[in-house]
Amino acid sequence: MVTLGLFCVVLGAIFAGAIAQRIAGLGFALLIAPFLVLILGPHEGVLLVNICGVVSSAIIVGRVWRDIDWSMFRWLVVPSLLGSIPGSFFAVAVPPAPLAVTVGGVVLLALTISLVLQRSEVVVTGNLPKVLAGFGAGLTNSMAGVGGPAVSAYAVLSRWPQRPFAATLQPFFVVIGLVTLATKLLLDPTQAPALEGWMWAAIGLVILCGIFTGEKLGRFVKDDHARFAVVVIAFIGAGLATVKGIVDLLG
Repeated sequence: MVTLGLFCVVLGAIFAGAIAQRIAGLGFALLIAPFLVLILGPHEGVLLVNICGVVSSAIIVGRVWRDIDWSMFRWLVVPSLLGSIPGSFFAVAVPPAPLAVTVGGVVLLALTISLVLQRSEVVVTGNLPKVLAGFGAGLTNSMAGVGGPAVSAYAVLSRWPQRPFAATLQPFFVVIGLVTLATKLLLDPTQAPALEGWMWAAIGLVILCGIFTGEKLGRFVKDDHARFAVVVIAFIGAGLATVKGIVDLLG
């Protein structure tokens, strides 16, 4: 059972993630996945990331409905479903310590690639890059609770404008999150986080407060500044999760 102190840390991470998700369109999983893996373990931590991600994106969908690019959504979501199935099997089958290293490593690699690609002048076109981005997002979301970097890299390379990009990601995250949850719980129902009822209610309330706060702050925060903050915090969290996994492996 999670102690009250650790649960407060979890709530703080979820609050920060919800703010980032509302401002930048992504960042929820990047911010909270490494920390929840560190606190709850790789299986329960990633599953809670998936649950919170679905809830936050579902709430945001109604706020950004007019900006959603449904054609792009379809091109991304179908291959993402194909990627989420093998990723879910992998996440259930791998022991906790190696999975913790994998989670941290996936986030670190994805963040590094995204940073490198932001400086690239390459522009991708056509449907194949959309398919690859969707498949990669489904795979990494089911393994590490992080699906944003793959589509974020595509958005950078395709010069996808920020507003429709951020809006389209919300229904996308809802779908791949629900598929990942269903697959994991069917494979291993014991992965569900052992939280009390009031804790689940507190998580829901914190997500709502984070989205509301992000909506207010979004009027003053530039997108590039928000994404930079998300990357910095995610790097720290992913590094900690990776180190913990390595220590557990060696111990």
